[in-house]
Amino acid sequence: MSTTFQSASIADLGAVKKYWDQRPCNIRHSRKEVGTKEYFDEVEARKYFVEPHIPAFAEFAKWKGAKVLEVGCGLGTDAVNFARAGADYTGIDLSEASLSLAKKRFEIFGLPGTIQWCNAEKLSESFEANSFDLVYSFGVIHHTPNPRAVFEQIAKVIKSDGTLKCMLYAKNSWKNAMIEAGLDQPEAQSGCPIAFTYTHDEVRELLAGLFTVTEIKQAHIFPYVIEKYVKYEYERQPWFQAMPQEVFAALERSFGWHTLITAKPVRH
Repeated sequence: MSTTFQSASIADLGAVKKYWDQRPCNIRHSRKEVGTKEYFDEVEARKYFVEPHIPAFAEFAKWKGAKVLEVGCGLGTDAVNFARAGADYTGIDLSEASLSLAKKRFEIFGLPGTIQWCNAEKLSESFEANSFDLVYSFGVIHHTPNPRAVFEQIAKVIKSDGTLKCMLYAKNSWKNAMIEAGLDQPEAQSGCPIAFTYTHDEVRELLAGLFTVTEIKQAHIFPYVIEKYVKYEYERQPWFQAMPQEVFAALERSFGWHTLITAKPVRH
C-alpha cells in the first residue's frame, strides 16, 4: 500500500519552535504571576475545566510505577499529574520557553521527573530502544513538519507491549469547518505555522505498520464566547447555550476537535 502522508518543509521546524517560544500553550490560563504556585494551580484548573476529557483519557493513576514519555510537555500540566500519580516521568518539548516553566513547576511542587529539550522527529537519538511503557502526546504531533517521522521514532523507544495515547486534530469537526469558513483558527494565537488535521482513516494510515489503533474517538467543542473567555468569564455561545447538554455531548462525540487515539505497537 502506498500512502502519502501530510508533511511540511523541515525548515518549518524553526518557525514552529519560534511560534511556541513566543507564547507557550496555555500560558495565559491564569492572571497570577507567571511561574508561581498560584499561577500553576490556576493553569491546571482552567485547562481541565475547559478540556475535562483529558484526565479520563490520560488515566494518570494507571501509570504508577511505569516509565512514561510525554512528547510535547508544554507547561507541564499533564506532566505533574503523571508524576503525582507515581509515574517515572520524562517530558520533552521543542520550545525552550515551555521547558523552562515545566522545570520550574516540578521544582515548586517538589516532584520527581525529567524535563529535557528534544526534537520529536529524532527521539531515538536521545532515548534507548524499548524504554517506555507509555508514550503520551496531547495536541502536539500535528504541529511538527513530519508527523509520520515522530510515530516512527516513538515505535523505536516504546516497549513492545507498551501503549501509545495521543491526541490529533480532527478533520471532520466543528472547529475545522469553522476554520475552513474563515471564522476560526487552529490555536488561540494567530499564525500557527503547521496544524495538520486527520480523519479516523487517515490516523490509521499514519500509524500503519507501526501501531494498531485499539480505540479512537472524538471530543471537545469549545462553546464559550471568546471575548468573555479571555476575561475569565464563561458564557456559552447562544446556539450552544440553547442546546441540551446531552445534545451537545453527542455533537462533541461526532464533531469534536480532539481525536483521542489509543494504540499498541505492531509486533514484528
